[in-house]
Amino acid sequence: MKKGILTAVVAATFAFLGLGALGPKASASEPSYTITADATYAPFDFQDKDNKYVGIDQDLLKEIAKASGFTYNVKPMTFNAAMQSVASSQADGVIAGTTITDERKKVYDFSDSYYKTGVAWATAKNSKIRSLDDLKGKVVALKTGTAGAEYAEKIKDQYGFKITYFSDSDTVYRDVINGNSVATFADLPVLQYTVKNGTALKVQNGDAPFDAGYLGFAVKKGENQQLLADFNKGLATIKENGTYDKIVNKYLSAKAETFTGSAKDNKTVWGILSSNKKAFLSGLGQTAYLTVVGIILASLWGLLLGVMGVSKNRLVRAISTTVVYTFRGMPMLVLAFFLYIGFPALTGVKISAWTAGILTLVLNEGAYTGAFVRGGFNSVDAGQMEAARSLGLSHAQAMRRVIIPQGLKLMVPSFINQFIITLKDTSLLSAIGILELTQTGTLIVTRNSQGFRVWAIVAMIYLVVITLLTLLSNWVEKRTNA
Repeated sequence: MKKGILTAVVAATFAFLGLGALGPKASASEPSYTITADATYAPFDFQDKDNKYVGIDQDLLKEIAKASGFTYNVKPMTFNAAMQSVASSQADGVIAGTTITDERKKVYDFSDSYYKTGVAWATAKNSKIRSLDDLKGKVVALKTGTAGAEYAEKIKDQYGFKITYFSDSDTVYRDVINGNSVATFADLPVLQYTVKNGTALKVQNGDAPFDAGYLGFAVKKGENQQLLADFNKGLATIKENGTYDKIVNKYLSAKAETFTGSAKDNKTVWGILSSNKKAFLSGLGQTAYLTVVGIILASLWGLLLGVMGVSKNRLVRAISTTVVYTFRGMPMLVLAFFLYIGFPALTGVKISAWTAGILTLVLNEGAYTGAFVRGGFNSVDAGQMEAARSLGLSHAQAMRRVIIPQGLKLMVPSFINQFIITLKDTSLLSAIGILELTQTGTLIVTRNSQGFRVWAIVAMIYLVVITLLTLLSNWVEKRTNA
């Protein structure tokens, strides 16, 4: 009975705050399947100049669904998160340039192959490296989970090179261009697309790619077999009617400007800002929403932990200390992955990315809030409690009427500082597919390969917002101390 009441209270709270699904509300025509995808793997999966998810994978999926009569909803995220979402039953399937391997077959069931992949390797445009033998003793940058990474891992001992990993393609390319590593391995179409887009790389084996196998659509092993059968059926149909070849040729032969916008727009900060203003505003709006909701709930949770931390009851104090210690000591990104992927895999209960993101902020930021709230109460002069008790107030009454009001006044700057920290911490939630400001920047960079300019814009947006919050903090601090 108590458990049922608690569940009802939690559900009502989330419904009041609009966090039940923390995404678009369901409707009668909602897609029947949830499909995850890699958000940063052009030309297979990426966002075009109109902020629509496109690519070989996305166009094939669209036509396959049409041919087989099923509907779906795409959730773009990092490759590893996309794969793990399916493994934990958070999503029904994944299409993300995924190479079919024996190891992956232990966890996933794959469709018929929809693309034969070949691995190429590339160096900086002005590099003197010409053969794999030249890689000996040097560092190679790879994107985790890709066919290129798998191939490089197989030959690294043979050629004596070291490996460093990144979660998105643009960071890999920048690492090579900046000289921190000397080469990278990836699917040939991926490297050809980024070179065509102006990235200063040179593909070393474009005419003779290494054979790395086949790409496939995947579902969790033993589940969603109807979806898998429908995918295979639709794939066969579009191969037969010529739609498949049209889609592949569209992305392999088109000029980069077709998806990235004009070269003129991408050559200046103002051009990028102007052509992507809707995306930046949307990302900033999502960041603001996460921050405001997160800080409100984290503040309430932190206040409770702080009050518990100064309780006369030893057990209550111990619970508060344990909670604060646990969630302050846990890296926020680990907590986000645990809530979004680990917990559903353990319990079978699906949690939306938004719910996992908000819970991550509440638990992590609330722990820090609880720590400074407890410190704020303890900083109130001990004589205040003694005076209150001498006037006949109980300990609880003295806390509520004397200690807490004075302590909260001292904590106002700390609360606003935590607001700023929460704003910055929202960037980590991009790893589980939440499209906030940092993820928006990543998607734009994947499309236009203008990392320096895009990240300069993102940095300036954060700086402006944080400056405004700092000014607010100073103003509030002066008002409370007046």
